[in-house]
Amino acid sequence: MSGRRRATAPERTGVLWWCGQIAAWLILLTILSVAAMMIVIPRIAGAKAYTVLTASMEPGLPPGSLAVIRPQDPATLRTGDVITFQAESGKASVITHRIVGVGSTLGGELRFTTRGDANSANDPQVLPEQVRGSLWYKVPLLGHVNSALNGSQRQWLTISAIAGLLGYSTFMAVSALRDRFQRSRTL
Repeated sequence: MSGRRRATAPERTGVLWWCGQIAAWLILLTILSVAAMMIVIPRIAGAKAYTVLTASMEPGLPPGSLAVIRPQDPATLRTGDVITFQAESGKASVITHRIVGVGSTLGGELRFTTRGDANSANDPQVLPEQVRGSLWYKVPLLGHVNSALNGSQRQWLTISAIAGLLGYSTFMAVSALRDRFQRSRTL
């Protein structure tokens, strides 16, 4: 081996390099977090994400919020719970309001009285079979993204986020191995 040292690539430690690294990680983590809150977590838990479209539940659930609803046995629901229910039995449209009263018929069948937090009047009584579930968690503004994407677009968002993270981690691992190899050759 000769006494000469090989020229090495400059160290990547400048302020701009660190800013770029932090920005890249923040973007990837944001995309992954959005995909997890909108798609992955609800799917794993058997929940469903809905977008709040009206101001009836303000200030807690303003329009544009993402409300994740988890199925729940109607017998366990209590006053104060926020539930999502069919506006009419058998119809696809749903409403998310707070339970303000729980009662039963003379035959012992449950009935729920609901009302939006910003509303002054109660909704028509809700039957247990109309209940889709109760509010599990909410994320402000994320409902706008949920409304903008259809089912296949959500799936592609998840796949893209996973592919991006895998690609970035592979790039980082290969870069680290290359740098280690170059350092060992110069010593």
